[in-house]
Amino acid sequence: MDKILIRNLKIYAYHGVHSEEKENGQNFILDIDAGVDIAEPCVSDNVDDTVSYSAIIYETQRIFTSQKDDLLERAAQRVADGLFEKFAKIHTLRILLKKPEAPIKADFDFVGVEIFRERAKK
Repeated sequence: MDKILIRNLKIYAYHGVHSEEKENGQNFILDIDAGVDIAEPCVSDNVDDTVSYSAIIYETQRIFTSQKDDLLERAAQRVADGLFEKFAKIHTLRILLKKPEAPIKADFDFVGVEIFRERAKK
């Protein structure tokens, strides 16, 4: 399966179980693999035949900042659901959601979740 890749998309948002996280916010980083058949745009060279990575980025930002979730799991699922709803050409999604500033007294690069979803068959 072909993929559109987005790496290290930084979004400031207000997710977390602690009230300070919802009040002060923090940085999150997303890696997105969108499974899309890109055979047609490889020939046509027409953006209308694919899913624009800029459109995926803008939609991800909109979804991710539209509400405050306690859990990263929920935030990642909302992004997946929204991208499937917006872009019919996306067949699969892998989303790695990183939280590099989690309020944990330890030395780490990030904590996070990774989900893989396939479009529901009709």
